[in-house]
Amino acid sequence: MFQSFTVTARPEQGPPRLERLRAAMAETGLDGFLVPRADAHQGEYVAPRDERLAWLTGFTGSAGFAAVTATRAGIFIDGRYRVQVRAQVDTDAFTPVHWPETKLADWLREALPGGGRVGFDPWLHTQKQRADLDAALQGIGIALEPCANLIDACWADQPAPPQGPVTAYPVDLAGESSAAKRARLAGTLTAEGVRAAVLTLPDSIAWLLNIRGADVPRNPVPHGFAVLADNGGVQLFTDPAKLSEGVETHLGVDVRLAAPAEFEAALDALEGPVRLHAESVPVAVAERLDARGTAIDWGAEPCILPKARKNATEIAGAVEAHLRDGAAVAEFLCWLDRTAPGDLTEIAVVRALEGFRRATGALRDISFETIAGAGPHGAIVHYRVTEETDRALASGALLLVDSGGQYLDGTTDITRTIAIGAPGAAERDAFTRVLRGMIAISRTRWPRGLAGRDLDVLARWHLWQAGQDYDHGTGHGVGAYLSVHEGPQRLSRLGETALEPGMILSNEPGYYREGAFGIRIENLVVVEEAPALPGGDDRPMLQFRTLTFAPIDTRLVDVAMLALAERDWLNAYHAETYRKIAPRCGGETRDWLATSTAPI
Repeated sequence: MFQSFTVTARPEQGPPRLERLRAAMAETGLDGFLVPRADAHQGEYVAPRDERLAWLTGFTGSAGFAAVTATRAGIFIDGRYRVQVRAQVDTDAFTPVHWPETKLADWLREALPGGGRVGFDPWLHTQKQRADLDAALQGIGIALEPCANLIDACWADQPAPPQGPVTAYPVDLAGESSAAKRARLAGTLTAEGVRAAVLTLPDSIAWLLNIRGADVPRNPVPHGFAVLADNGGVQLFTDPAKLSEGVETHLGVDVRLAAPAEFEAALDALEGPVRLHAESVPVAVAERLDARGTAIDWGAEPCILPKARKNATEIAGAVEAHLRDGAAVAEFLCWLDRTAPGDLTEIAVVRALEGFRRATGALRDISFETIAGAGPHGAIVHYRVTEETDRALASGALLLVDSGGQYLDGTTDITRTIAIGAPGAAERDAFTRVLRGMIAISRTRWPRGLAGRDLDVLARWHLWQAGQDYDHGTGHGVGAYLSVHEGPQRLSRLGETALEPGMILSNEPGYYREGAFGIRIENLVVVEEAPALPGGDDRPMLQFRTLTFAPIDTRLVDVAMLALAERDWLNAYHAETYRKIAPRCGGETRDWLATSTAPI
């Protein structure tokens, strides 16, 4: 299996490791040290070698950081992880800090009232993070100091750097050659007076060069750095030993290969202005250029938006990947409906779902660790089942299953909440409110130029009327056989990037009652031009087209709460699901689909 169920970190490991870190701080004369969940490439997901936050604290969530002084240690987590962190961390040693409500600068000001020196690894923090924190600490006697990573010095059995193979990604799936992409982006740099751009994000490099890798679990990306010149040439800094046969030919003569150890010297040789993206480039890169007096152009990372705007070939691939994946999910849901509760547990659910995806013959990996939360585990937003937490599926409980697959033609991400036996009234009420929010996003039209923050409220309105909400964004961007979390597009109060045709996002409102149940319903959608309507203004409008097709559990729907248009949407969605998915399923599942997608 791709997924394992071993416990990777334990709360009791934290205190002795914290003491080791504090001893290292004392040896170097530091009053504090920052431990982000990040690597030198600033992607959201990291290799085992870079799981420094988990090693120190036991917390395995995908976002967060720790700040340590001689007497205090705070672990900063957002709303997705406030239940999880209490289960994974020794809270006598590490105090959970609600972030971003509590700012790091305010915490440091309280923890170090007399001032002090706070160390940080300049490869693990972005220039924007450093600049924002510097500004917030002005005048209070606390100084940030770049230093060697103290966690690495304490971590005796730290894994080696990843050495996953790098493969070529065919143009008939990418929809555009690497040479064409490089020429297009180089033209933009030239027009803006920039000589070169430094790229550190693994998915940007993979997209630009039409390559894929295996250095980060669940993400088909290679580790490396790159410099894109204004003539379209690229210097790629990755271990040449990782390149599979034919990749050098695929890259061509305009892509020069070098070992990662040569990256810093190559920075010294660059002529400015050099484009750096303040929200992704490590502090170490900017400091290296500054030390040489090289002019820096702070601006947009050149690959991010072009990568987000999927071309017709990538969208066609996503459509096919989702139909294939939807059939596997339907086979799983049919199996679950005919088997549960029985003696099933969460681990059995995860194994079965991965098995149905594997049976397609096209699965390259899962796109993230499958979340299968039964009963109260469903309220842990990013729950990961282990052999120690495995819970039986009890009659009357809800099961939240959030999962996805990595296929050569697309990346999928789908959540379904399933009733095991007869659901209660509170569960049906909350589920229907979540469903109404998901339908509202699915049906919306909006004027071109709006961002995710302008639409996010539509998913929450019905929950708000009941005094309810959820502490995560409504949707994230999704890559094309790349990361399941892709920026800059997102449906969120923080989503400031205008939505554009070709962008793929998730649509996943939820509701979580700690100690009782969790609900989330998720489809992926793609932004497209909206057709003109009779009597409408002469202004360009956009809409979402749904990519995900799998039944939504109507046993959890309170039909009386739905407006007529919402009921019609759900019935039409289920009719389309049956039409698209049933021919790809076995006979038993086709019969089950006919019932589970019947009109309400």
